[in-house]
Amino acid sequence: MFERFLLLILTEHRGKTIGILLGLVAAILFINYGFWRTLFIMLCIALGYCIGKIVDDNNNVEDWVKELFKQK
Repeated sequence: MFERFLLLILTEHRGKTIGILLGLVAAILFINYGFWRTLFIMLCIALGYCIGKIVDDNNNVEDWVKELFKQK
């Protein structure tokens, strides 16, 4: 019964479910660590996502870093 309910929520209301879970995680981080530490954690997560996306897209991370820090 619970499995069917959970599957229904995840398939019919995926965006809402993910939003609620992200909001819950953010609230717990704010309460436990404060604003600046939570902001740092979120920035690290975003950077990790960007690097992971580059690796998943079969792009060369070394070329990306060189492009990021090239002299103008």
